[in-house]
Amino acid sequence: MFSFYCFKDEKNQLLITNTWLKLEWNDVNLRWNESDYGGIKDLRIPPYKIWKPDVLMYNSADEGFDGTYQTKVVVSSDGTCLYIPPGIFKSTCKIDITWFPFDDQRCKMKFGSWTYSGWQLDLQLQSEDGGDLSDFIKNGEWDLIGCPGKRNAIYYKCCPEPYVDVTFEIVIRRRTLYYFCNLILPCVLIASMAVLGFTLPPDCGEKLSLGVTVLLSLTVFLDMVTGSMPTTSESVPLIGTYFNCIMFMVASSVVSTVLILNFHHRSADTHEMSPMVKSVFLQWLPWVLRINRPGEKITRKSIMMTNKMKELGMKVRPDYPLEYPLEERSSKSLLANVLDIDDDFRAHTLPHTHTTNNTAFIRVPHGGHSVDDSHLVHTCMSSCTRELNLILKEIRMITDKMRKKDEDDEVVNDWKFAAMVVDRLCLLVFTLFTVIATVAVLLSAPHI
Repeated sequence: MFSFYCFKDEKNQLLITNTWLKLEWNDVNLRWNESDYGGIKDLRIPPYKIWKPDVLMYNSADEGFDGTYQTKVVVSSDGTCLYIPPGIFKSTCKIDITWFPFDDQRCKMKFGSWTYSGWQLDLQLQSEDGGDLSDFIKNGEWDLIGCPGKRNAIYYKCCPEPYVDVTFEIVIRRRTLYYFCNLILPCVLIASMAVLGFTLPPDCGEKLSLGVTVLLSLTVFLDMVTGSMPTTSESVPLIGTYFNCIMFMVASSVVSTVLILNFHHRSADTHEMSPMVKSVFLQWLPWVLRINRPGEKITRKSIMMTNKMKELGMKVRPDYPLEYPLEERSSKSLLANVLDIDDDFRAHTLPHTHTTNNTAFIRVPHGGHSVDDSHLVHTCMSSCTRELNLILKEIRMITDKMRKKDEDDEVVNDWKFAAMVVDRLCLLVFTLFTVIATVAVLLSAPHI
């Protein structure tokens, strides 16, 4: 058996080969003396006019079963018959897709007599090396590694005689350049796009749509792989496992993006940040990931100081340095800051006044002024005090609204910062996952 071109139909689990068979035997009835027939050494005789061994391929999948072309038999004067029929053989081949596309396949071609036993027709290998590969035509997808042959003698329970066959095992290796450039590399690039989606700001509006688009793209690539693979549940191809891991990563990134957007658009009117969430997403994770707010550096010392202040029930003024005493770093009310007075302004605004029905009275010594002057001062001070009380009331209302707005803005900023922290965490985790999955697939492959 020699000189063949192989092609593999993986979807139908077939091996299609263009093969030349070489059959040689000796027939004593076809001998002659060359001198008696004008020195004729050999003849070309049609195969149906002489006896020839009925050698067929047992595992044929061809519609006509025998795919050989009936060429003439070369008969020599010593009775030697040489029969070399070419043929296109379709043989069944079980496909092992475990390491696809870094796989080797072993397909067998079993030849034997259909009617003769081993006692009547003894098949022998012409060469211990198996098939002759000198005229092999290279295939664009497969490399031929070898074609060893083996003679087998099988004894069945029904019969005492052996049944001989010659089995050739064709070992082929898939070329991976096509699959690497058209499947693996685009998958890695698409997965990196999903990872880079975590660098987009949530306000851009394309964060979620990018992840969904990447997920659909990977689904198309996985469909291309499964379309060329045989339908089997015995094993999962290596590239299929890789695609499933990347799809799981992209799907998880979409879920993470939804969580990030949910965090980013939360407000004080709808959500309240629990102390545990504040501790994890505003202190410890930013410290681990080295994320700082503008003008604020998060360190272990600042985290412990903030927690200590919360235990004391005091609010830290951000404009005071950390080395100031805690009493001085506790913030005053906004009204006190506006009027540049202490928090208890009612005790210090008018130290010698008392109010009754929104009217202030001032004690004036009798020896200092006359009664008319005292009445004038009393009227003036009453009017001024009334106006001052109205001003203080308006300022108090304004300060309450400003304080409420500042607190709401602070809560919104905390949620946005938590979303940014989750974004950075997902960027690192999914990048590491993609790199590890890609390296693991390439290292686990039998060959690249």
